[in-house]
Amino acid sequence: MPEPIVWVVDDDTRVLNAIGFLLESVGLRACLHPSAEDFLEAYDPTLPGCIILDIRMPGTSGVTLQKLLSERGSTHPIIFLTAHADVQTTVDVMKAGARDLIQKPFREQQLLDRVTALLQENARVLEGRAVKGNLAERLARLTPREREIMELVVEGRSSKRIATELGISQRTVDVHRARMMKKLEVGSATKLVRLVMGEEG
Repeated sequence: MPEPIVWVVDDDTRVLNAIGFLLESVGLRACLHPSAEDFLEAYDPTLPGCIILDIRMPGTSGVTLQKLLSERGSTHPIIFLTAHADVQTTVDVMKAGARDLIQKPFREQQLLDRVTALLQENARVLEGRAVKGNLAERLARLTPREREIMELVVEGRSSKRIATELGISQRTVDVHRARMMKKLEVGSATKLVRLVMGEEG
């Protein structure tokens, strides 16, 4: 998986540079943007990471940017920074999916702890997607009969019972089963079940 990125969007260059220095001091990759527009030009939703976002900025505000990202299907967790958070704005951004809202001036360790937790969370989400995508790609290789036999194997049926249920010979079942296992790249019924349940890539 590519190195995670922490995108930081804040029109205050002092805050922007301070956060960038803080993140890089612990080995994190920071991409700094003085405006929402600048961020959108560089943003890559396919990369792992999270976003630190100032609520109030000239031009496109942090709240508006959050909505734009949501409309584009972004799954990157957002931490909002604010010097003056009114209750309604706080409620609105949290309802819209923000993971945290941190008051300026912030404690460095508090910000680092939240960033670290959200990067780990995002990595798990992307890993889960990759497993699902890999499973879908493998399942697409199966013939309808192989898919049918796969589902019965996952339910715990023996080849003999599957043959009886489908009205075909056990040898035919075994042939289809072997092809199905090869296409799915699994060596046992246990691994097949784990793959279908999303526990194995």
